[in-house]
Amino acid sequence: MYHPGNQYLIHLDYAAPAREHREIAEFVSNDPVFSMVGNVYVVGKPNLVTYRGPTMLATTLHAMSMLLRCCKWDWFINLSASDYPLVTQDDLIHAFSGLPKDLNFIQHSSHLGWKLNKRGKPIIIDPGFYRHNKSEIWWVIKQRSLPTAFKLYTGSAWTVISRSFAEYSIVGWDNLPRTLLLYYTNFVSSPEGYFQTLICNSKDYKNTTVNHDLHYITWDTPPKQHPRSLGLKDFRKMVLSSRPFARKFKRNDPVLDKIDRELLKRRHGQFSYGGWCSQNGKKQRACSSFQGQNYGVLKPGAGSRRLKTLLTKIVSARSFTKRQCRP
Repeated sequence: MYHPGNQYLIHLDYAAPAREHREIAEFVSNDPVFSMVGNVYVVGKPNLVTYRGPTMLATTLHAMSMLLRCCKWDWFINLSASDYPLVTQDDLIHAFSGLPKDLNFIQHSSHLGWKLNKRGKPIIIDPGFYRHNKSEIWWVIKQRSLPTAFKLYTGSAWTVISRSFAEYSIVGWDNLPRTLLLYYTNFVSSPEGYFQTLICNSKDYKNTTVNHDLHYITWDTPPKQHPRSLGLKDFRKMVLSSRPFARKFKRNDPVLDKIDRELLKRRHGQFSYGGWCSQNGKKQRACSSFQGQNYGVLKPGAGSRRLKTLLTKIVSARSFTKRQCRP
C-alpha cells in the first residue's frame, strides 16, 4: 500500500484499546522509511465511530480537512482495515496519471428502492457525537418525509474523490455541503449517501462523476448486511475484475499471502515492489529500503495494464455520461 509519493492518514477508533493506539503510533514513528519521507500520519485525537452512524462520515470529512491543510495530493481514497490492494502503488499511480484530475469515482444511483423507507424516512441519533462510550445508534419513533429541496442518491461508501471536490465538501462556496451534512446527521448509513447526493445535486460537479467504486466486492444471495469474506477461491475473479482494491477479508486469510506473492511482489515484513525502492543495476522482487535517487521512478506491471483497461472502459464517452447522476 505504501509509496513515498502518496500521503497517508491513519485513524484508529477512539474505542480501540490503548495498547493498539500505542502500537500504531510506535509502528509509524519507528519505521525508518516513514521517518525519512514524512508522509504517514496518525490522527492524534481520534473519533468514536458508530456503525451505521454519521460519525463514520464525520471521521472521513475530518481526515479530508487534515490532509487538505498539510499536503499536496490529487485524489482522496478512503479504505478500511478490511480492504486490500490488488495492484502495486506503481501500478495505481501509473494508471491514474493519464486521467483528468477532476474525476470523482463515486458509485451512485437515484433508485433507492427499499432504502427510501428504511433510510430516507427514519430519524436516528448517533451517541458517538457526544459520548465516549460506544453504543448503537438510537432510533426516533417519529419519521420524516422525503426531501424536496434536493434529490437523494445512494451508493458505495468507498470512493476516490478529487482534491477539488474534497475542498468543496469541506469549505463549499454555496451552502449545499452544510445543508446535506445537517440532513445526513440523522440518516442511517450516511457514508452511503452523503457524497452521492452532494455531487449529483451540485451543478459544478455532477458531470465529474464516474459511477464506479473501484472495489471488488461480492454479496450472498439474497444479500446480507455485510459482503462476503473473500478467500482463495475468489482470487481469479479478483484479478479478472481489474479493480485496484477488494474487500472484505478475514484477518490473516491465506488469500492475502497469495495476493502479496503474485500481485504485489511483497515479501513478509517488506513493502510492495516499486521503482522507488529498487537498487540500480539489481533485479529485485520486493522492497526493503528507500532509494532516494529513485523517488519518482515508476515500474508498473501487469496490474497497471489491467487497471488502465478498466479505467478506459468506465471513463469512455459511451458509458461515462450515460451513467452520471441519472434522475
